[in-house]
Parts: sequence; structure tokens; C-alpha cells
Amino acid sequence: MNDTKKVCDLCGLAIETPGFTLNTKEGDKGFCCEGCKGIYQLLNEDQILPEPEQD
Repeated sequence: MNDTKKVCDLCGLAIETPGFTLNTKEGDKGFCCEGCKGIYQLLNEDQILPEPEQD
């Protein structure tokens, strides 16, 4: 059984709520909250890939 928890790519806290993710040049990044996701976007805007358009 795999019991490893994912941690926030900004602050290192455990990710309790899924859905705060970004697609970057380095791969998918996961965050513990909207705040960490927003800060990461501001600091790394040149690394963020656009989200695919949905029809």
C-alpha cells in the first residue's frame, strides 16, 4: 500500500485538498492552497505553460 503524501511545491506542507496544480516546463506542480499556487505563478511566470482550451 502506497501511503506517501504529496507535498506543496512551494512551502512543503502536505497537500490535503487536490486541485491546486499548474502545468510547467518542469512538469506538473502541486500546491496546498490557492495562495501558494498564486505565489509560484508570480515568481515563475516564464515557466508556466498555458492550460489547454476546452471545447
